Amino acid sequence: MTIEIKNELGSIDIAIDVIANIAGEAVVESYGVVGMASRHQVRDGFAELLGKENYSRGVVVENNDGLLDVDLYIIVGYGVKVSEVANNVQTSVKYRLEKTFGLTINTVNIHVQGVRMINTDE
Repeated sequence: MTIEIKNELGSIDIAIDVIANIAGEAVVESYGVVGMASRHQVRDGFAELLGKENYSRGVVVENNDGLLDVDLYIIVGYGVKVSEVANNVQTSVKYRLEKTFGLTINTVNIHVQGVRMINTDE
């Protein structure tokens, strides 16, 4: 599935997976986020961290007449204030998608799938 953007020079088709990957990159760069989780692993009771090549598995993008609804499945670090992390992720993803693609973002929904210790040895 793609999203079409029209301008005076023609049209541009952007794949939903591209939008999901950009959103995923914005998520993992946010403070307090350990990583992305797959949206399908909730039923197993265990949230696996996704690698960079799989960010789109933790993001759902829906196009509603030019307005995008984005659902993000994240894992946060232990000891952080979850509501602040979620708010920062929402703001960051909305900004990144609007500036990168010129799209209108309707909602950014955060689904916290787990809490993990942050590795400080690096």
